[in-house]
Amino acid sequence: MFPLDIAFWGLAAVGIVSALAVVSERDIFRAALFLVVSFLVVAGMFVLLNAEFLAVVQVLVYVGAISVLIIFAIMLTRNAQDGNPFNRFQLPALMLSGLVFAAIAFAVVVTDWNEWGNLGFAVAPGEAASVDPSHTEEGIRDVFGDTTQVIARLLLQDFVLPMEAASVVLLAAVIGALALVREREGES
Repeated sequence: MFPLDIAFWGLAAVGIVSALAVVSERDIFRAALFLVVSFLVVAGMFVLLNAEFLAVVQVLVYVGAISVLIIFAIMLTRNAQDGNPFNRFQLPALMLSGLVFAAIAFAVVVTDWNEWGNLGFAVAPGEAASVDPSHTEEGIRDVFGDTTQVIARLLLQDFVLPMEAASVVLLAAVIGALALVREREGES
């Protein structure tokens, strides 16, 4: 096995265990800490995919900001130490998550994935004779060259309308949250 394969399978195992701990842990604070580990594993996966910019954004936004926000919300909540009480929706939720997992597995199996060989890139030593190596190197440089520039072009040129729509929706959510807080302050 190659070192990258070992790193991938190690991160995958830690990610699966921490994700299962997030949903099965009764103590909500410990569940939040396992969520931080899950976020870090995703950042590690981005590093393995040569998407360093996304890994840094993952650490800054999710591990740094969102996790701290969740932990502060837990600390400000009354009776956080009591944990989640048992409820009657546990079995239906388990069945629903099993159905969702089956649907995702079905979609993965039946999807016709784009593979390097289908895109014209040489992916094995035996295929190098049939494909121009300079074409392969050029394609790999295009895909993995500068992820920051590619992401910036996608967000600011190709997908500028969805990006602006998302920013308007987020602004509306913040304004709505502020309006709800102001109304509650006026009531008390």
